[in-house]
Amino acid sequence: MLPLSTVESPAFRKLVSKIPVTSSNDKHVLPCRTTFAKELDRNYTAMEIELRKTIDEQQFRGRHTYDAIASELEDIFSQYGLTAEKVTACVTDNGSNFVKAFKEYQQVESVEDEEEVEEDDGEVAFTDLHSVLAGGYDEDAQQGMCVLPAHYRCAAHTLNLIATNEIDKWLASNPESRAVYHSSTAKCSALWTKASRSTVASECLEKISERKLIVPSVTRWNSFYDAYVRIIEMQLTDINNLCTQLQIKCMNEREYQFLKEYCSILKPFSIALDILQGEETCFYGTLQPTLEVLMAKTLAMQNGLSQMTTGLPEIIVGAIKTRFATTIDSKEALLATVSLPKFKLRWVKEETRRDHIKYLLITECRSLTVEEPAAPMIDARQPAVVTSREDDFFSFDEQPNAMADAPMSVETEVTSYFNSDPVMESLHQFPRIKKIALRYNAPTPSSAPVERLFSLGSLVLSPRRNRLGDGRFQHLILMRFNRYFSQVGIME
Repeated sequence: MLPLSTVESPAFRKLVSKIPVTSSNDKHVLPCRTTFAKELDRNYTAMEIELRKTIDEQQFRGRHTYDAIASELEDIFSQYGLTAEKVTACVTDNGSNFVKAFKEYQQVESVEDEEEVEEDDGEVAFTDLHSVLAGGYDEDAQQGMCVLPAHYRCAAHTLNLIATNEIDKWLASNPESRAVYHSSTAKCSALWTKASRSTVASECLEKISERKLIVPSVTRWNSFYDAYVRIIEMQLTDINNLCTQLQIKCMNEREYQFLKEYCSILKPFSIALDILQGEETCFYGTLQPTLEVLMAKTLAMQNGLSQMTTGLPEIIVGAIKTRFATTIDSKEALLATVSLPKFKLRWVKEETRRDHIKYLLITECRSLTVEEPAAPMIDARQPAVVTSREDDFFSFDEQPNAMADAPMSVETEVTSYFNSDPVMESLHQFPRIKKIALRYNAPTPSSAPVERLFSLGSLVLSPRRNRLGDGRFQHLILMRFNRYFSQVGIME
């Protein structure tokens, strides 16, 4: 995060000179800024060679029209040698320009092409009128210039839309919840504003509670949920004591009860969002069980609710079924899930549905060769660690363990796989299922891992580094995220 000129700082050089050197020369040779920059470029070149299967975060100038997006995506695929056979799917948000790009420039029908374009983002898809009116425009020829792979919409973004649209609209229109919803959230907003802008308010909060309030981000519903939870962790008397000191309207019992019921109902929703926004161990096969468990846990919250929120669980489940209509029970989603040892068929309760998914797996296995893939499923440098919170969310009945020793037919391989341990390493014993897992679990269920790159970008491109060029900025960002692709390290 520091300027490259740091290597020329006398203090930095003196610090490094105290580090013991075990080389044969036993000399402290520190590079100047120019040499260090060349070393950075050398490492970037090595990383880029190993990164041919990864999509680069590109500079995108001009209007983000659907045809420009399609052209940009194809350029990225071409730059990194990502042919149609290598790309399983692209995961984007629900922006209308992205949706239209994949709808217009897709040779094979996408799993979500027929879904209506979302209006929630407020984005407009533009068409180049000059190209249309100018002579020689051929729509078929234009569409033939690029072909995009299958399109999956970001599951985390879709859940955020449910929280900020369907849920909020129902709470704001339902006669039993409308008034208490507006009043309780308004008082919470007043607390957040005071706590974030006033040092006196922060001192008052420290006296009443040992924890600070969470100020939510307008672009992330999860942050609002966490902020509400932090407030209801305080006793109502403490909240009103704080409100009195800050000269804010106090919260009544009904408003406090509403917030508690709201957070209780949406707790599974928040956990599901966190799971789907994972990176190292969150594969596309995680999506289907997450949605199934989320709907089941949400409906289970119906008992014991007051009139304020009694209909909210059904609204949430209905919205999930509508927005994920083309994903739930799709062939791609089912094969991705059943080929993950963590899930297999443990999340399916209906016998007919289990038989259908098993039939899909057997059929897919028969279309594959028996060659065993050479690449391991899990990188030893990034072990699959599952948090206890995720374990609590996914709780299935355990299956018996029985392995087959002899060379397996398709049916034997599938049966033995279902009886094997629910660990990723077990896939090495089932070559066909391993191929299916690698193919259908290549995409992530959300685009959150890519969006984290933008967050780091704001830290690298700080106001004090406004002379940083595009090329150097790209090198620093990609070397930070893809350093394990490089065979050599900077200043080895």
